[in-house]
Amino acid sequence: MLIPHDTRIALDMVVDLVNTAPESEATDLLADVDALYGFVQDHDISGVERLSPGDLLGVHGVRGRFAEIFAAPDARAAAALVNQLVAAAGTTPQLTDHDGYDWHVHYFAPGASVADHLAADGGMALAFFIVTGELERLRRCEAPDCGRAFVDFSRNRSRRYCSSRTCGNRLHVAAYRARRKEAAG
Repeated sequence: MLIPHDTRIALDMVVDLVNTAPESEATDLLADVDALYGFVQDHDISGVERLSPGDLLGVHGVRGRFAEIFAAPDARAAAALVNQLVAAAGTTPQLTDHDGYDWHVHYFAPGASVADHLAADGGMALAFFIVTGELERLRRCEAPDCGRAFVDFSRNRSRRYCSSRTCGNRLHVAAYRARRKEAAG
């Protein structure tokens, strides 16, 4: 599957935003405006100068909508959620080539709030997955104590864990130990 660079960046942002929610970690990783500044910097989100508690509240709302899309039972439900999200964000596609990046599309209106910026770009990236019939690649980790969001980019769509080095390895080791204990027992 060929995914444009800006779509991949937006997908990474969506996954990281969803994974800041309290249900995926012990605490909200986006609990205050300083954490939001860090998120904006970590994801190189352009055009954001000042942030307020209102921006934080808006981003929390967008985060919840993204989580709903990951949980959507089918493409029709996901499409309805994406349509609502990008419409509310005032999507205004524009070609741009800023900060050393080649031509790409910004879907948010100039001067948009950070929440609308994330909703528009992230929503359009998720729309790409619906249009290409790849919605099943939007997943939650199957480890019983995890549930983090991820996008399965494996060739055969078989990835089950957010990280094979942490969750996947931990469960494989536990299964191995259980088999050894049963065999010895």
